Order: sequence, then C-alpha cells, then structure tokens
Amino acid sequence: MSGSLVAGLVLAAAAACIALVLVVLPAARSDPYTRQTLALSGSVEHGALLFRLNCAGCHGIAAQGLVGPDLHGVAERKNQRQLIRQVVSGRTPPMPRFQPEPQAMADLLAYLNGLV
Repeated sequence: MSGSLVAGLVLAAAAACIALVLVVLPAARSDPYTRQTLALSGSVEHGALLFRLNCAGCHGIAAQGLVGPDLHGVAERKNQRQLIRQVVSGRTPPMPRFQPEPQAMADLLAYLNGLV
C-alpha cells in the first residue's frame, strides 16, 4: 500500500468519527423523555414520597444507603441527565429499571437535588 493511500484512509476514518460524534451526541441530548422531564419544575415533597415508595428499600429511608449507595450529594456527582439515565436504565444491578412519568421524574430529581 502506498503512503498516500494509507494517509487518505486514516483521514477518511477520522472524518467519519467526527461526523458520527456530531450526529450521535446531539441525538442523545434530544431524548424526548429527558427533554420533557428537564423542562418541568419538580416538587420536593412529591419527590420525597416517590423516593420512599420506590427507592428507600435499597437506598434507605433517609437516602443514607443500604443495598444501594448513599445518595446525599448525588446531584454534585452526576448531572441531571445522568441521574435520569441511571434511574431509567437500571444499569447498575441490582437497581431495577424504573421510568416514571416525566413529572414524577422531575419531582424525584427535585428531591435528589436537595440531598446534601
């Protein structure tokens, strides 16, 4: 293979990677559920109720951690999109997948944001 052909292939691959990043990242940010949730104001009181009903069994009634981790300061460690993804995906076993309605998720975020 000639040097110019290799250089051309490397350049084409780099351009394809850049194009992919420019297309995939905005698409990830445009998830309708996340956008709708973030557009809403949450109720800390309702979020606390949702937490006690759905999360306290693993994270503790005061979010101090049991099976699941302590959630105090979680909003400082993860941004709002990451928190939504974590709750919805259940990607950290044994956490189950859980996708409340957007308003309920906004309420849960308001509660989590207040855990210092």
